Amino acid sequence: MSANDAKVASLARRFNEPSTSATMELDDDDIFAELEAEIENDSSAAFREHGMDQLKREMEHLQQMKSDGFGQYREVTDEKEVIRLTANKPRCVVHFFHHKFKRCEIMDKHLANLAPKYFNTLFIRVFVENVPWLVERMGIKVLPCVMSFMDGVSKDRIIGFEDLGNSDQFETATLEWKLLDSGVVQKGDSAAPSVTYSVKPAARQRIRSGQQDEDSDFDLDD
Repeated sequence: MSANDAKVASLARRFNEPSTSATMELDDDDIFAELEAEIENDSSAAFREHGMDQLKREMEHLQQMKSDGFGQYREVTDEKEVIRLTANKPRCVVHFFHHKFKRCEIMDKHLANLAPKYFNTLFIRVFVENVPWLVERMGIKVLPCVMSFMDGVSKDRIIGFEDLGNSDQFETATLEWKLLDSGVVQKGDSAAPSVTYSVKPAARQRIRSGQQDEDSDFDLDD
């Protein structure tokens, strides 16, 4: 990516940043006008000449990603759609859950926090009873189960809270660290650079030691 392309991509990503007190009253047209002014006032003649066309193409790409669900954590109920998304999207995180299980609700909360931060990764949740073929094909036995897909290939899975310290009180940063380690989310992708999490040393130690918790995971065979 050229320096100009990178600059355009950086400008376009402002559409995906969380609203602040300074921007919450601005709509997309206002933000686009601000970006247009920045391009027109740029010191680079080449950037001024081609920047707007590049910005429009980048905006169209981002709008398509938004329509596909990037930047949000949503439920997909159709099994064929789940297969299509995991096969065709470069990076996808899928939470296989059950409505009756408390730990799935906990996992939902953390994934909902991460989805807006990593705009280039698709985050979805699927109810296991809606996707029986996938559950059998993937050998999913314990919930919650979070699977990472990259270019249609399964790269990693988080089963229950075993890799998160076996505690219901694990931090979002702990899950984020695990997803970063798998590569399904990547530093530098963040559409919200102001949102940061830090993994405390104690949390890392719990993950490595496999510290146990009294609450058991939901077994689909039960």
